Amino acid sequence: MPEILIVDDEPGIRQSLKGVLEDEGFKAASAESGEACLNMLDGHAYDLILLDVWLPGIDGLETLGKIRKLDNAPEVIMISGHGTIETAVRATKLGAYDFLEKPLSIDRTLVVVKNAIDSQRLRNENRELKKQLAPKSVIVGDSVPMKALRQQIQIMAPTNGRVLIYGESGTGKELVAHAIHARSLRKEQTFVEVNCAAIPEDLIESELFGHCKGAFPGATADKEGTFQKADGGTLFLDEIGDMSLKTQSKLLRTLDEQRFSPLGSDEPVTVDVRVIASTNKDLEEEIARGNFREDLFYRLNVIPFSVPPLRERKEDIPQLARHFLKEFSAAYGRRPREITDDAVEVLMRYSWPGNVRELRNVIERIVIMNPTTIRFDRKHLPPLVHRDGSRRVGSEFPSLHQARAAYERDFILKKLDENHGNVSRTAEVLGLERSHFYRKMKTLGISMKE
Repeated sequence: MPEILIVDDEPGIRQSLKGVLEDEGFKAASAESGEACLNMLDGHAYDLILLDVWLPGIDGLETLGKIRKLDNAPEVIMISGHGTIETAVRATKLGAYDFLEKPLSIDRTLVVVKNAIDSQRLRNENRELKKQLAPKSVIVGDSVPMKALRQQIQIMAPTNGRVLIYGESGTGKELVAHAIHARSLRKEQTFVEVNCAAIPEDLIESELFGHCKGAFPGATADKEGTFQKADGGTLFLDEIGDMSLKTQSKLLRTLDEQRFSPLGSDEPVTVDVRVIASTNKDLEEEIARGNFREDLFYRLNVIPFSVPPLRERKEDIPQLARHFLKEFSAAYGRRPREITDDAVEVLMRYSWPGNVRELRNVIERIVIMNPTTIRFDRKHLPPLVHRDGSRRVGSEFPSLHQARAAYERDFILKKLDENHGNVSRTAEVLGLERSHFYRKMKTLGISMKE
């Protein structure tokens, strides 16, 4: 229930407003002066303050200035029986949500109050969302390549230059895009992500540019595209090398003009969007094969970034492993976990073909599968990790049959991870009939819960 504080030196107005607001379902309290208001805000959070301009002691405008300096300050609506345009302008500059003149119109007061409450709710939600997204922009690792990457981001993030991020799957290209946005001049605006590889070719244009009702079969309503959603902010085009040539052509025009027409419309839409793209392909090879437009490549490749594979920065593995261990221990409500140096040594011998994403999945798996373990040793690591060059790997399995079964089981679990648990898709990737794949899973003791 939203809480509102009424600050006015007239008891009749405080009582009247309190009754009206409580009848509308709000929780209301009152104070007779600016000093009393500030005291009540010390240790208690209100969603909204109705604040009179003329008060004994410090006046309403001075009180407003002090309120706006508080962390997570509530919205403030100024009220006055002697209002002037100058006073209203000063109040607005100090951060007041609105200005109401006495005698108050109950209907108008309630409309403004409800709008201010909605505004405060959206600000709080936005603040919480940013807290949740903050870890996505933290780049972990003190190797030379990662230090250089952070330095590059620091230099170019505050510009509006387009960025093209290169790197194998799982290296953290999305993380770099988030980090660039978080340090840019657009950080308070929207970050929108589109995975070009995950959207069918016949839908990608609608996803990017939107469509009007009736533009194509199934278009039952107008849809806003991601370019419009990202207006004023950042649009991240992940795996742009998988975009069709037709869509590349429209994207090129949009980048040049910052303007486009939704499908089924002749009305142009103008936007202000910074584009960051990523790819795991060699785009120059794709250009030579006729799969990617050369002119689009030069538009996107203004500031190139390269994210190194994990095998080229193995010194970061201990720090990454402990970072993910802390993350998943908190996520699953577990006490802080530790990983031994012996286990870290095994992790550093593995080649990590799936890069940082694979390491993250391994750490998540051992946290889930060992709920009572506080200190993870090498025996808690999956068999697949042990196979790269460990002299003691033979001691893990007494027979070739058991070693092969352990490898197959972990390989299938990895493929299921990559395909988000989709059994049919995983069977297709492995070249197995679905029924055969189910039997293989049963034989290896793999359940869908894993």
